[in-house]
Amino acid sequence: MKTIIKNTIILFAITLVAGLGLGFVYNVTSDARAKQEEKTKLSAYESVMPGMKNFETVKLDSSCAKFVESKVKENEKTNNISPIKPFNGTINEAVLAKDKDGNDLGYIITITDKEAYDGSLQMTVGIKEDGTVMGISFLSLSETPGLGMKADEEQFKSQFKNKKVDYFVYEKSGAESNNEIDAISSATITTNAVTHGVNAAIYCVDYITGGGR
Repeated sequence: MKTIIKNTIILFAITLVAGLGLGFVYNVTSDARAKQEEKTKLSAYESVMPGMKNFETVKLDSSCAKFVESKVKENEKTNNISPIKPFNGTINEAVLAKDKDGNDLGYIITITDKEAYDGSLQMTVGIKEDGTVMGISFLSLSETPGLGMKADEEQFKSQFKNKKVDYFVYEKSGAESNNEIDAISSATITTNAVTHGVNAAIYCVDYITGGGR
């Protein structure tokens, strides 16, 4: 009995020390992680909105999320688009980008899409007030190397760049129209997730600028 009690106390002490150690390490590194995440976000902002020097956060309400979701579904129904997975995205943040003189450049939308092959991806999309997509950048992407990870290659991302369309749709057999993009070979799920994310950003800006209100 004494041996059991002794071993229990030893095990408790080890667990306590390990827990305190992990907590200490987490607290020590949390500031560094936060700074790195902020640096990554700013870099993404600058890449999708050239000339940005600062920005203002745009407050979003639940009506925006409902509008975005309804627009995605309405668009697919109206245009007979059958996505490999239904839309499952969340708008995380919206900011109004400004140049060095304080002039408005456009909006940057951050969205997390949960349709990705590996579970989810997070991206930023730069869009002017007139709806022109300036570019996309990934904050997190952990798809299959050589397949879904090709979404982060310029050859794929550039298909969205400098285009003003009502929505994007992917094609497996070759894009022809301005709003069509070539799907990543053997990575349709990833392509679907990214396309949904960009479309959601377009509809979010439409809502912010008054078109969806």
